[in-house]
Amino acid sequence: MSLQTKAGFKKEILAFFKTQKFLIIALVLLGLGALSPLLITGMGALMDSMSDLYNDLGLDVSDMTAVLSSSTSIGVSSSIGDITGVGLMVFLLLIMKAAGGEQKKRAVIIPRSAGLRSFGYIFPKFIIYPLSAFALAIAAMFVSWGISVLVFEHNDISFNSVLTGGVLAGVCMMLYVCFHLALGTATGKAGMSAAVCIGASLILPNVFALTTTEYMYNPFALDVLAGQVVLQPNIPAEQGLDIVITIGFAIALMVLAYLIALFAQNARKIDNSGNELEL
Repeated sequence: MSLQTKAGFKKEILAFFKTQKFLIIALVLLGLGALSPLLITGMGALMDSMSDLYNDLGLDVSDMTAVLSSSTSIGVSSSIGDITGVGLMVFLLLIMKAAGGEQKKRAVIIPRSAGLRSFGYIFPKFIIYPLSAFALAIAAMFVSWGISVLVFEHNDISFNSVLTGGVLAGVCMMLYVCFHLALGTATGKAGMSAAVCIGASLILPNVFALTTTEYMYNPFALDVLAGQVVLQPNIPAEQGLDIVITIGFAIALMVLAYLIALFAQNARKIDNSGNELEL
């Protein structure tokens, strides 16, 4: 690894971890993983305490309250939407500076006349931030599982289902993080990039949920697929292979996003005029 690339990794690590952005994102994602099952059980308990009122209204909510407190799969599956929705939104907003924001602030200088290249600037971003999102998503899923085991009556989820669901949710977050980094660094407009990626992450799952589109082999429906996997007691071998292929499609899109970002960075000139410096 060249000295330029090592310096690029050091810069991104300091910008992400020393500024406590990673800590904030970790707390948000892990908190969402724990909160979702608690909200469902709380809702079930509230409805159960109000059963007399519902009975007076002619409504029988006993079946619904039983479902809301029955199995861990409900709590874990409900957390996926929060992790890949709210959690991803917070992640994208907090890495805006890395996704082109620093170019606008003239905090990054790439003097090509001195032999510096765009690779050392772009490559570390596509390693540190996507992998952080992937690891935190999996951790949040296991936190959700642990809380669900404590508050629900039956544990009907296997370790493999939780892990697979976490991997799918993590790859989903990685995909949007890579898109954010590519669009932001290519245009230097981090705000616009975050808005586009957040909008896409919120709209696309709802679109797929309302259609009969097959989620398998669809990299943009990984969060929906993760929810389906979690609800299954066991994952058939054939479906496991299909999931691997779907993840492969998503990784191919991430590599394409990286190549586009690298090409755009080599093609454009960053305006480093002025005397503003932001560390």
